[in-house]
Order: sequence, then structure tokens, then C-alpha cells
Amino acid sequence: MGCYIQVEPGVKVYVEDINPGSDQTILFIHGWPGDHTMFEYQYDHLPKMRYRCIGVDTRGFGKSDRPWHGYDYDRLSDDIRCVIEALDLKDITLGGHSTGGAIAIRYMARHQGYRVARLALFAAAAPSLIQRPYFPYGVPRESVLQTIEDTYNDRPEMLRQFGNRFFFQHVTEAFADWFFQMGLQAAGHSTAAIANTWLHEEGLFSDLGQIQVPTLILHGIHDQVCPYQLSVVQNEGIKNSKLIPFEFSGHGLFYDQRDKFNQELAQFIKETKTG
Repeated sequence: MGCYIQVEPGVKVYVEDINPGSDQTILFIHGWPGDHTMFEYQYDHLPKMRYRCIGVDTRGFGKSDRPWHGYDYDRLSDDIRCVIEALDLKDITLGGHSTGGAIAIRYMARHQGYRVARLALFAAAAPSLIQRPYFPYGVPRESVLQTIEDTYNDRPEMLRQFGNRFFFQHVTEAFADWFFQMGLQAAGHSTAAIANTWLHEEGLFSDLGQIQVPTLILHGIHDQVCPYQLSVVQNEGIKNSKLIPFEFSGHGLFYDQRDKFNQELAQFIKETKTG
């Protein structure tokens, strides 16, 4: 079941709600430059285990509106709150991949984890995707600047090259084309704006310490987009967090090791369920 939710005047985001009858809800926030369909292989199986899966297309991506503004983590986390309130979600698992993980972390700090019972981070781009003078673990700033330039000059080629680095396991040509088309659904200006946010957002360092709920961290050790060391820093910064390395995964661990991914997420929810 799909619907549109207004997050500010003139801006609506698209939401896919699968198995809405369940009281065990997982809200997925996709990574850049995809959309909610990135988690297809979770939507196929987790509802069989009685989970309600909700996928959001963040503004500028997928079927959502494409405003010129609003691509900082504050506004993107505010959009998530609008979705949670509109659907009256409670005691949910908030899960985010890559940039979606960064948005989820900002949500937990900015909105005090409103209606979230547990957090799950998948190859999260946090606390900083780029290297900084005080943080050596991200990717070079120059590589992000190149991504922005390539987005404006030849976005299809940029997306194709990015897709080539996304997965560790072999994917078929048809699957690679599907993933490529997902990136093309976004607006070019939205794609560049998120990359620009990576350059300027530093607040996730302090956000980590504000997370008060059980947190699962899943990260592929072969990740070429968000280096594995980021997950170690997240684990050290978030109280009551559990890090599980994925030994045969890259950035797309939700597909590289999809069975393990689904099992670990379901087990985490089961272990942290109260009442």
C-alpha cells in the first residue's frame, strides 16, 4: 500500500506500507542515491515473519517530490518525524542504510528518539563520511567533490561507476541495471545536494552519544563507500550498541548477504522486545 505524506507546505514524500496489520514495525530509510525499493529483499521476507515494513522515499528521490531545498540532516530527519506522526507509529524499529543511517542518527538526537524503540544502522555514513583533520576514517573530501562534479556533468556514468563499487558479491547484469535505474529516479539537484551535505555535516559526532535505545550496527568489511572503521566508531559512541561485521559484504550488505541480514535484524528485534 502506497501513499503520500505532506512533510511541509508543497512537499510530499512517498511511503510504501507492507503488512500494515502487524504491530511490529520496521521503518526503513534508504541510502543515496536510491529509494525505498532498495530494500526489496527485506520486504519479500520480513513480512512472512509478521513484521510490518515501511519504506520511505526521502525528498528528491524515488516517487517523492523534488524541492530545491531541504537536503540537510535536520530537515530530512524532520520529514521522518512527519511520517511517523502521520501513520501514528509507535515503538518502532528505525533502520537506515548509508545516508539513511545518518538521517536516523540525527532523528534520534534531534527528536529524542520519538516513538522509536530500537535503532538499526546498515553501513551508515556516520559520524562522518569524509575524512577530517580530527577523523581519518572516511573517504577523501576530494572524492566527494568529484562525485558532485560528475553528477552535474554525466550523472548516468557517475551512477554506473558507483554501482560497480556498491556490492561485494557478484550481481547479474539485469540486477545492476535495476539498481542503476533506481538512481536515475532521483533529481540531479537532489543527488548533488545530499553529497554536499556529506561535506558540511559534522554534528553526528555529538549525536551518537544522545542515542538511548538498543542499537544494531551491521556493516560489510569490504565496504568501498562507507569504510568498515566507521561502524567501529559508531559502536564505541553509541551506548548499548551491538556491531556485527558482514564478512562477505560490501556497501550493499542487504543484498550481498540478504539472508544473514534479515535474520540478524529479526533476531535483534526479538531480543530487544519488551512486554
